[in-house]
Amino acid sequence: PSKGRKPLIRDDEHVEDSGSFGAGFLPGGLEEPRANTAFPELVNALFELERLICPERPGSSTIAVNRRAAFKPHRDSGIGAGQSCSLIVALGDFVGGEIVVEGDIHDIMYRPLEFNGWQQRHWTAPFAGERFSVVYFTPRGCEGLNWLSAGHMAPPPEAAGIH
Repeated sequence: PSKGRKPLIRDDEHVEDSGSFGAGFLPGGLEEPRANTAFPELVNALFELERLICPERPGSSTIAVNRRAAFKPHRDSGIGAGQSCSLIVALGDFVGGEIVVEGDIHDIMYRPLEFNGWQQRHWTAPFAGERFSVVYFTPRGCEGLNWLSAGHMAPPPEAAGIH
């Protein structure tokens, strides 16, 4: 997992097989995420997914992708400091893995949820299987930046399964 997220992942849950990466824009002075150039089609498709699952939401500047990561109770910090609303969705073939926000359980398997991760304590419920979560946000210093509006190409509609 990324160095910043690793301390938040529970030791008892899939640690050997878990991973995490960021993509999109970061505030000034921080190195551009490697995923932007290593996997540009994936990054663009993930930002397009945000537009498809939550069209009324202003586009985010940044995403975090987590594989098989079960997070301990926490409030967000780090590069996300200052963003009031995150959007999270889980993808994959798994059982469990809900997000718990301030004690309320939310099934996010293919069901996006907006919440304030910087003010609300949240964590991952236990799960079994292959679980990915995608978190969309705009950190302080990236306000007004939208990945797709900044000239990055969205995949053609047929690539997203839209006909």
